[in-house]
Amino acid sequence: MQDKCIHRYPALYGSDDRIQACMAELGVPLTRELGFHQYDVVGDILGLLGAHPVTPLVSLHHLDVVNPIYPGMKRAKALAHMLEAANEDSASLMQQSICYDSTRYWSITVSWGYAVQILRGVMSPRELEMPSRTFFSWHKRADYTAYAFNTRPVERHPCQRPFVFYMYKTKTEPETNQTVGLYYRHRTRSRYCRWKMASPEKLDFVVVIKPRDEDRWLKAPRRDCCRAFPKIKNNTMILYVGNCKDGEISEFQSKKLL
Repeated sequence: MQDKCIHRYPALYGSDDRIQACMAELGVPLTRELGFHQYDVVGDILGLLGAHPVTPLVSLHHLDVVNPIYPGMKRAKALAHMLEAANEDSASLMQQSICYDSTRYWSITVSWGYAVQILRGVMSPRELEMPSRTFFSWHKRADYTAYAFNTRPVERHPCQRPFVFYMYKTKTEPETNQTVGLYYRHRTRSRYCRWKMASPEKLDFVVVIKPRDEDRWLKAPRRDCCRAFPKIKNNTMILYVGNCKDGEISEFQSKKLL
């Protein structure tokens, strides 16, 4: 039945459309399984993986047409590198957490096991959990209407571009059952920023401390909370990521108002 059905839809583009048409003939609904990323995109998927929804990472799609997820590596090496983090805490891989450095007015978003992004100024969690369009549609067009999810444009202003730190290594401290991840600064050429506020420019590394959370998906889904240590030493910033405390939310609290 299925072979005949596929031949009935030669005008449809790709196997996905044809299979869906045959499922419609059978009258069987599709079941949406969270975490299976059927994203037909090309290019740099930092915007997608850096703002991963609160779902487990189960699969990635069309890795042959996207850039290596870690810069400076071949695709296979980059995937093996990602699995190093998965071996420490697979349930938390790519899970996003958001926090703020209230003394420097920085917005920070962590995609655990992948990347940390630090932005000057204050962006709301509503904006930060929305993928930035670092990628293109399957037809290699910058068409924001081509996606089944909301996106935001890549910041063009030199002072609003994110500083990106990619995961270098992650290990588990057996005494505390906490993971300690070291994220290195990915340096790219950028235009001069004239803002007088504090800049993450001098940071070389970010350390992310997070307790292992094997039972994450047995609990009600919720994004982890993130706390920034105020002191920066040896060009290294320290973040703590973990389950939110009672009453804790991702919000900016200005020291001037406290």
